[in-house]
Amino acid sequence: MRLSITHYSATSAAGIGVAALRKSLAERQSGLRRNDFEGCDLDTWIGRVPGVEKVQIPAGLERLQSRNNQLAWLGLQQDDMLDAVSSLADRVGPSRIGVVMGTSTSSIGQTEEAYTRLEESGRMRPEYRQPEVHNLHSPGIFVSAVTGLTGPSLTISTACSSSAKVFATAARWIKHGLVDAALVGGVDSLCLSVLYGFNSLELVAKDPCRPLDRDRNGINIGEAAGYALLTRRDLSPDAPFLLAGYGESSDAHHMSHPHPEGKGAIFSMSRALERATTAPGEVGYINLHGTASKANDKIETYALAERFTEATLVSSTKGWTGHTLGAAGILESVIAIDTLETGLLPGTLNCRQVDPEFRFPVMTDNVKKTINCAMTNSFGFGGNNASLVFRSRDD
Repeated sequence: MRLSITHYSATSAAGIGVAALRKSLAERQSGLRRNDFEGCDLDTWIGRVPGVEKVQIPAGLERLQSRNNQLAWLGLQQDDMLDAVSSLADRVGPSRIGVVMGTSTSSIGQTEEAYTRLEESGRMRPEYRQPEVHNLHSPGIFVSAVTGLTGPSLTISTACSSSAKVFATAARWIKHGLVDAALVGGVDSLCLSVLYGFNSLELVAKDPCRPLDRDRNGINIGEAAGYALLTRRDLSPDAPFLLAGYGESSDAHHMSHPHPEGKGAIFSMSRALERATTAPGEVGYINLHGTASKANDKIETYALAERFTEATLVSSTKGWTGHTLGAAGILESVIAIDTLETGLLPGTLNCRQVDPEFRFPVMTDNVKKTINCAMTNSFGFGGNNASLVFRSRDD
């Protein structure tokens, strides 16, 4: 079942909105910066979105105040997304549009802050008594409230595959008639739990990350918010892009290490291609998970070699944005979809020499090429994997 994609948007360290993101990709200008996150003394680089702290939550929704929701709101205001959602709600009714958000840690930054400012009695201060914020569903609650959508609302948290899986959930909802359309997205913001947590796993690099590079030595944590509006084909017959297929798997090999033979990755990519009725050779570009960690990058190339040929170009874009965790799926989906619009296939920033142990060739430089089909991979802790196939409407 192919679905129309009428609008999409992304906000990250590489740019606020799609136009800014395109410019950064074209000019190969990274959004990474030395760590300047308040209260964090780690020697690393981060993908911080400027100005998030100054974003005002809409009046009447102060109870949902958190940095994560500020970022969600900033992202939602880009690329005419709010107008598109409002217009569609006028057509089909707000109850016929679902909301599916992905996140890894949601508003845990607000919870961290709350515990550092407890009253002498040990109770949370009144301004932090926010039951709708101190839980993983906070992004879904916020986006539903701020858009006025009253259809089913869900927040998915499967680590780094979270906001790729939102497309699969939306597709199932629409297929079974629960809704006619869905606003899907993802948001994850920087917080101390994430920065120190990944550092404790010895996964954080001291320098700008180098995905797919022979000398890669870890990830940079980033933050992002992104959205896409999906509808039934008949509701938006002229939409330029389609969600053609999705694939999911859970290999459960290890809590934080992918299956050494890439079995989960192979399965998710294969299922996405099958649902999309798309042959591997039709895929012009794949935005890889490509985190810049030793094991993940190598194993992903092993999986690619099982399904694709060199006719498919592949790269990682995390050198521009950092690893945005639960928002990586939507951010990199937007990048993949946008290649269908612009023909700009981004190379792998900061990759100076491709690892000779890889079993599949990867792009380092940008390529200008018209393609009709693109794919993205998102692989999370615990073996939660997701792959998505996007196509041009008139391909």
